[in-house]
Amino acid sequence: MSTANATRVLFDEPGPRGRIRIAVWSVVLGVVLVGLVAFAVWQFYVHGQLEVNKWFGFLNPAIVRFLGDGVLGTFQATLMAAVVAFPLGLLLALGRVSPNAAFARACTLWIEFFRSIPMLLVVYAFLLAFPRWGLNLPIFWKLVVPMILVSSASTAEVFRAGINAVDRGQHEAAAAIGMTPGLGMRLVILPQAFRLVLPGLLTQLVSLLKDSTLGYVVSYPELMQQGRTLTSYTSHLIQTYLVVALIYVVLNLLLTRLAQWLQGRTGRRAAAGHTRAEGNAAEQAAGMMPAPQ
Repeated sequence: MSTANATRVLFDEPGPRGRIRIAVWSVVLGVVLVGLVAFAVWQFYVHGQLEVNKWFGFLNPAIVRFLGDGVLGTFQATLMAAVVAFPLGLLLALGRVSPNAAFARACTLWIEFFRSIPMLLVVYAFLLAFPRWGLNLPIFWKLVVPMILVSSASTAEVFRAGINAVDRGQHEAAAAIGMTPGLGMRLVILPQAFRLVLPGLLTQLVSLLKDSTLGYVVSYPELMQQGRTLTSYTSHLIQTYLVVALIYVVLNLLLTRLAQWLQGRTGRRAAAGHTRAEGNAAEQAAGMMPAPQ
């Protein structure tokens, strides 16, 4: 389905007056946004927050290395959580669609429980509650384990949506050639589901990157905690957090571009495979036709 057709399905295409109203409001909101940015910059200037000495300090090699260590800590926590949470989410999704009722209920309970509570609450549980009961993890894992628990639940729903999106005929085709349900799921359904959920998985990775900002709660040296520490030495709170925010924007943009590239590449491969399949079917049909006399 093309983008234009998808848009028509979601809502009616605006008429001439509607397009005029949309254009007018777009201009108005653009002017308001530019005005707010200009007002903020003016306030920074009036209160001396744009002085050169308050910004050039971030070019100091020591500060660059300090923030770089924070970026490295952010990536370490994010990637470790993703490496564990994504496979765990897949297992939970397979469990939720399993014909075993008890296993399906257990997986559903896990998913619904961790989807319903804020990750900050889980972090505080590992920071304050569990150490009293003898479970005192290192600082790194006090952040990463809550990220895994919460992300595995939301990732499971992404995988389950992908599995359910695969046409039911694929299940029937796998069964028709003698595959067991488990073998059909592994060889036929999951490869197609992976292509469908790849953009969603990268969105989950972006979400994990944002969740890593809770490292300040356990004093884990990720980017936000490094910025917080830096402000205590430089007293340049606004400048520091604006630089940290800019770094997060760049990281998220890079991940978003990666998601778009992978989605486009996957779509082109699927389209090429579909074209080849149609070509093969046409050749087989032509071979079955009798030759002209």
